[in-house]
Amino acid sequence: MAYRFTASLKTGAALALAASTLAACDSSGGSDAQSVHAVGSSTVYPFAKLVAENFARSNPDMRSPLIESTGTGNGIQLFCSGVGPNTPDMVNASRRMKASEFDTCVSNKVDEVIELQVGLDGIVFASAKGGIMLNLSPETVYKALAAQPYGKPQTAKTWKDVDPALPADPILVYGPPSTSGTRDALKELILEAGCKADPAMKALKDSDEDKYKQICTEVRDDGAYVDQSEQDNLVVQKIEGNPRVVGIFGYSYLEENLDKVQGLPMNGVQPTYENIAGFSYPGARPLYVYIKKAHMRAIPGLDAYMNEWVKSWGKGGPLAKIGMVAMTPESMTANAAKVQSQPVLTKAELEAK
Repeated sequence: MAYRFTASLKTGAALALAASTLAACDSSGGSDAQSVHAVGSSTVYPFAKLVAENFARSNPDMRSPLIESTGTGNGIQLFCSGVGPNTPDMVNASRRMKASEFDTCVSNKVDEVIELQVGLDGIVFASAKGGIMLNLSPETVYKALAAQPYGKPQTAKTWKDVDPALPADPILVYGPPSTSGTRDALKELILEAGCKADPAMKALKDSDEDKYKQICTEVRDDGAYVDQSEQDNLVVQKIEGNPRVVGIFGYSYLEENLDKVQGLPMNGVQPTYENIAGFSYPGARPLYVYIKKAHMRAIPGLDAYMNEWVKSWGKGGPLAKIGMVAMTPESMTANAAKVQSQPVLTKAELEAK
């Protein structure tokens, strides 16, 4: 059933109180008293930071936005904790907000949320420059990293155990933790895609979705997959020091470190800008920011900061120069219009995709 949250009078009063409180904080200390505060994805962090730096240069009378790398899941939790001066104005996300997270937002009176797609990224598998070379596929990655591949015990010790065409090197992968949007995208775009290659798993999804999710997305915990922090650059450092190790991180970190690491093909497709933009690379994914509409009305410079994103996300623009993949012209136009019209996200929209 289509669902759209309509704020009650009580909720509207709470929003008005939050907005007036934020405005009061600003009026007491001038334009520098309140700065834009964003939390969230480590993948989106370098892009948000660059936009903040450009904003600061264009608006020297305003405090530079505070951008924190907390991971997508933790960032959304902070964002959805409430409205007011002690909560983030926006969250950067390397995946789309979940319907359950939207419910948490609504329950905490964060019931006017603006969703913007700001660009594209790719979940990259990489090794040290001159290190192990693997031609991967979602199916081989799933067989190598799943806790229970196709519901059976995980016995693979080497890449050759998974695919005879791969080398007999031990499986050792450094990747994102469970709170990361990159981990969520890894599950959805790679692991689940590899799992569904088995017709029995498709049938299991219809009969027992919880068991299907467990089998298809749970990552092994026997040391073959090693959680790193929310900082993707730490994964780069790990694989740089060991030529037999594979790392998983966002495409921008590959682009930034091509002198140190090499991308591994997926289904024979290299993780390049063009292949991610055209979605021929299996790990391509959209990147988002979410903004509290109540804060758009109250935080000085928040609207200008969002317009700085619009000025920066084009192909050949400053964000593309540090590794973001630009959206299609149609998507750029549609999301730029959202910055002006500020439409409120609904649960029905999240459930429709």
